This record gives sequence, structure tokens and C-alpha cells, in this order.
Amino acid sequence: MSTHINAAEPGEIAESVLMPGDPLRAKYIAENYLEEPVLYSDVRNMYGYTGRYKGVPVSIQGSGMGMPSMGIYSWELMTEYKVKKIIRIGTAGSFHKDIRIGDIVLGISASTDSNYQHSFRLPGNYAPCASWDLLQKTLEINKEMKLSINAGNIVSCDVFYEADPEWWKKWAAMGVMAVEMEAAALYMNAAYNGVDALAMMTITDHFVTGEKATVEERTKANGDMIVLALETAVL
Repeated sequence: MSTHINAAEPGEIAESVLMPGDPLRAKYIAENYLEEPVLYSDVRNMYGYTGRYKGVPVSIQGSGMGMPSMGIYSWELMTEYKVKKIIRIGTAGSFHKDIRIGDIVLGISASTDSNYQHSFRLPGNYAPCASWDLLQKTLEINKEMKLSINAGNIVSCDVFYEADPEWWKKWAAMGVMAVEMEAAALYMNAAYNGVDALAMMTITDHFVTGEKATVEERTKANGDMIVLALETAVL
């Protein structure tokens, strides 16, 4: 039962999936964090692996960049492969002076400038939200890990290079913590299909201070986030 973008057969994808945007990061996570990872798909070079973490089956599936790509891959995971939990792991830019480089942001809700919701023919504007169950589990796990975590509203944007350099300030004025490009589509798909979803991102860029994460900072923070996500996925 492979699809036009996924070569997996029924039963080859676990019920819990981590979704990094970068397919090479999916490969790295599978090879360095999972027991006996097996590549189930490399269609379009978008790698998907299934292995075990602490003995529990977990899959790692690249999503690509942006809401259209996340929308396609996550929809098929939910509808064709019967996935029950999806955790997006990625990077984001901070809008808040107290949310620093290397911090982890959990998207309780995901505002967006995209028209992705038109597919659901809603009579108004929809507010995509994370799974409360996954949020609770993540915060419970962090009692031991003690990572610097912030949770709140994020924004998923279609445009990476905005023409107006001040564009982010209007979102910041409404309490939006950070920007990324995929969470809102994931949350809408999850809501429609009755699936638990959570987006967690490492802050690698800072709109207030202009800081950017070094290679060392990015590697350390992403490693912490990967473990946090895997622990949440198997709890």
C-alpha cells in the first residue's frame, strides 16, 4: 500500500512518529537514537525509518519545509498508515527577549498567515492547537531533564524571506513567541483526523537580538530536543 510519496507497506510505520523537516536529520536520528532502524521509504529523498526507542516502536519521518509539504506527509501518515501520535521537531526564531538561543518552544497553539484551513471549508477562522496529552507528558518528562522550555502561541508562516523587516513585530505584540513553517498544518490535520500532535522547536535565531545559534549550540539543543521528543513518544 505504498503511496506516491511514501514506499512504506502496512505495518512498517509505528503508531508514534517524530517529524523533522530535514530528511537528513531523520536519517541522523534513526541511526543514532533508535535500536535497529529500518529504512521504509526514500521516495523523493524524504527518508522514513522505523526502529525502537527503549524497546518501543517509533518512526522518524522527514516532513520537508513549509505547510504544504508537512500537510501531505502528515495527512498520509494519519489516514493511510493509521499513525496515532506525531511530534514535529524542528527549529524556530524567537520573538521574545526572554526566550533565548537554545531554548525549546512548545506550540500550544499555532497561528498562521496561510490559507491552509480552506480545505476544511470552515465558516470562520480556526485556531489549531496541540494535544493536551502530549503537552502534559512532555512537561512531566522535563521535570527530570530540566531543559529551558517555553510553551504558548507560535506562528507558522508561508514566507521565509519577508520583504518587510519589521513584519514579526505585529505577531510579537499579540504574545506570539516564535515563528516556524509547519506546525499549523500538522495541528489542523491532526484535529480533523483525531490524532495527537505536538510541535517542539529549538530556538536557533532571535528576531529581537539578531543572534543566531552557532553549530555547537544548534547541535546541543537539537540533541536535547530529540531525547525529549522520543521520551514523550514512548511514555
